[in-house]
Amino acid sequence: MKSTLHLVSAWLLAGLCFASAASAALISRPGGMVYDSDLDITWLQDANYAKTSGYSANGLMNWATATAWSDNLVYGGYSDWRMPTTGQPDASCDGSGYHCVGSELGHLFYQELGVAAGSDVTTGVASELAKFVNIQSYVYWSATEYVPSSTAWAFVFGDGYEGLGGEGVPFFAWAVRSGDVAAAPEPASLSLLVAGLAAWMGGRRRTR
Repeated sequence: MKSTLHLVSAWLLAGLCFASAASAALISRPGGMVYDSDLDITWLQDANYAKTSGYSANGLMNWATATAWSDNLVYGGYSDWRMPTTGQPDASCDGSGYHCVGSELGHLFYQELGVAAGSDVTTGVASELAKFVNIQSYVYWSATEYVPSSTAWAFVFGDGYEGLGGEGVPFFAWAVRSGDVAAAPEPASLSLLVAGLAAWMGGRRRTR
């Protein structure tokens, strides 16, 4: 009987852990990708994949090159990668270029990684930062241009500032795509597990 109870407890604990992982905002996916369930977007785990893949010597690219890289990227069986977007004017900003959680990069920096305005990305929540590799404490391009001035919006991972950069200036690029790359576990899974275990226990009692 004790061994049976231990087995049931283990199953329940596994189910609880499974449900907890499913509700997390940042969820690691196989193959080097991370899903943000808040915005329903998937990031490349490698924040400097342009360098890792050999596309760029150091990962720094002007806006046109960064856009071409992300738009033509095929990774994990998906070809719809892009650079992150931001809505401008972004009502979420505080007027000085900080706290711009309305942008995809800003949401990741402030909401998911838990970094404070004016602080470097490395000061974020360690468990969330560990889901990524090669995050640069520098400027990342967004896909959003500021027309007609040949500038585009960019985000600084060194302090959380969002501002305009000349499209000819070399910054880093981080690819993202809309949606998940794997079917998210259904919340009902744990309920089904518990119900199944209860039925199994009831059957064993009747057998005895």
